[in-house]
Amino acid sequence: MTKCVANTLLDPNGFSQKLLAKNFVLEYFKDPRRGYGAAVGDVFDKLRKTKIANPVGPAAEQFGGNGSYGNGAAMRIAPVALYCANRDKSELIKLVQESSLITHSNTLAIHGAVLQALAIRQSLLCDPKEKFDGLSFLQQLKTDIVELEKSNDPDLDAHHNAYEIQLSRLQNLLEGKIEPSDENVLNMLGHSVEALHSVPTALFCFLKNTSQEAEKPFRATLEYAISLGGDTDTIASMACAISGAYYGEEVISESLIKHCEDAEIIGQLADKLSEV
Repeated sequence: MTKCVANTLLDPNGFSQKLLAKNFVLEYFKDPRRGYGAAVGDVFDKLRKTKIANPVGPAAEQFGGNGSYGNGAAMRIAPVALYCANRDKSELIKLVQESSLITHSNTLAIHGAVLQALAIRQSLLCDPKEKFDGLSFLQQLKTDIVELEKSNDPDLDAHHNAYEIQLSRLQNLLEGKIEPSDENVLNMLGHSVEALHSVPTALFCFLKNTSQEAEKPFRATLEYAISLGGDTDTIASMACAISGAYYGEEVISESLIKHCEDAEIIGQLADKLSEV
């Protein structure tokens, strides 16, 4: 699905929800048993049957009209961050929202994807040769998320400032105001398939291992994310997307890359996205 996002952004005719939905459907039905959630399978089935008459319709109908609040949209969002590295944040947010709505219409899922994309973009714009200030990095993201969550109605949405709260908890763990034990990280940030309880966790995995200037920070981020358990593949993927954007591909060992599916193709797509 990440490749679908990248290829759609690179399409000569420009990005569109309908084209991305079509690419998702084609990719899904190549191998529907590879580990996709049952709910998203229903979305792609309806999109195919309706010939994508409404790219966001099936997702909006899910879970009693509340939509999915999972982390699938955030997990695949890295290409948007790379594409928007030197573009305005408003364009990034718009593209994240449009790409997320095809499968995840719940605000918590969309805002989680925005947070992940902003973190990757911010990492891309950092200079890894300069001393990393994790708290400043986090504060910028928090400022952006607070602005984003202003669009939520506090009278109608019980989770109107959910990510602001999560990032405040993350800050307390990062500063050591609360002991960053595994138990506290899991209790405060979570490690589930919900975007709210996995995207901030992935961000913490990156900040914890970058702020401490680990000898092999990318690998340390990966191993720490896995050690927390739960939705490990998604959380580790998101954490490493942020870390990889910060350090660059040269810190990723060949022993890891050879186990990544379509690594060469993804590298080529990344190069193209950085050039457009």
